[in-house]
Amino acid sequence: MNKDNGFPYDGANGDGDESADALLEATADALLEEELRQAAAVLDPVPDFLRQLALEAYALHDLDARIAELTFDSLVDALPVRGVTDAPRMLTFRAGALTVDVEVTGDGLIGQVLPPGSARIEVLGGPGAARPVAVDSLGRFLSDDPPRGPFALRLRTGTEVIVTEWLRA
Repeated sequence: MNKDNGFPYDGANGDGDESADALLEATADALLEEELRQAAAVLDPVPDFLRQLALEAYALHDLDARIAELTFDSLVDALPVRGVTDAPRMLTFRAGALTVDVEVTGDGLIGQVLPPGSARIEVLGGPGAARPVAVDSLGRFLSDDPPRGPFALRLRTGTEVIVTEWLRA
């Protein structure tokens, strides 16, 4: 024990002052962090709906899911057509050999999974639960409920889970 402060010394230099100083500094940092957390909770609390949204976003997280890369977005990649004011947004996602084509309109989503096969799709977004979308034998799907705000698609095949990047509708 160091006779000056009562902390054990590390034996490297025989006095332990550096170890004690590091421990005191870490304790002071932890106390300051806790005080700042308490002040933020009082002065700028997180709204309940935002806390709920964060919890649901975490609950939707699939550790084993592969991320489908956005390879085409008509807002960025397509040439504008003169006279067309409300063109649907076209998206293409790829994950390995799997491709998901999606058309986003004010009426909902229309899309196709290629190559076609047994799959289930869920539309993820907002504070609501994931909305399941039926996929037919040709890989086509249709959702009459347009996404509001950020959304992603979760595709479950027989062997894997694939999640698209999050986009704003």
